[in-house]
Amino acid sequence: MMGPAHSLSGAAAWLGVGAAAAAAGHEMPWPVLVVGALICAGAALAPDLDHKAATISRAFGPVSRVLCEVIDKLSYAVYKSTRKAGDARRSGGHRTLTHTWVWAVLIGAGSSALAVVGGRWAVLGILFVHMVLAVEGLLWRAARVSSDVLVWLLGATSAWILADILNKPGNGADWLFTAPGQEYLWLGLPIVLGALVHDIGDALTVSGCPILWPIPIGRKRWYALGPPEAMRFRAGSWVEMKVLMPVFMVLGGIGGLGALGII
Repeated sequence: MMGPAHSLSGAAAWLGVGAAAAAAGHEMPWPVLVVGALICAGAALAPDLDHKAATISRAFGPVSRVLCEVIDKLSYAVYKSTRKAGDARRSGGHRTLTHTWVWAVLIGAGSSALAVVGGRWAVLGILFVHMVLAVEGLLWRAARVSSDVLVWLLGATSAWILADILNKPGNGADWLFTAPGQEYLWLGLPIVLGALVHDIGDALTVSGCPILWPIPIGRKRWYALGPPEAMRFRAGSWVEMKVLMPVFMVLGGIGGLGALGII
């Protein structure tokens, strides 16, 4: 899928988690619901770090472009070193390592650990990166005609304000993980969810997605999961733009209302 659909699906997924958490008696404070949805929207773009033409490659200027090239080469190296006889020969790393459950868990766990160990500045860094990505994904039309600096300023301002709101008593710094020293441990959850939602979205397209790596399936270790071919669509097609994106908006709205106890 394309960036806007990925981001919308990420935000909708976290709002759905908020509704489920409320039903289970672990209600999210509204700042956790809002921040988590924005982080998840941004994280849903991150697996495309292996693709030099993706939205994320433009998000942070030369830094993200270089990072995309590095991740592409790393992903390709992992693919070559772990492929089985049934896996196709490739010339690049797109839709390999960063499109697996292993990557999602590692990135989420690393972010949680960084937030706990690094304190406020680490939290601000995590928020800044994902706020910028959320702007690029959710407000993509405006972002493309704006300068990068304006997008970065919006991301930095949002990160600073949201970090202050979360840090106030009762606003969710210790949501779900309440032991001393576990503040912001939950930040990794929307990052994991965003990456997995991205992978599921890509699995619906004609190319499928090797979400289950390194678990072998038959003669392949990089088996591209997906529905029957008749149910798949091409990225950027009318199905994505006219059907899936409106569905994500509706589901996100329902999830948000459920999380807030309105329905």
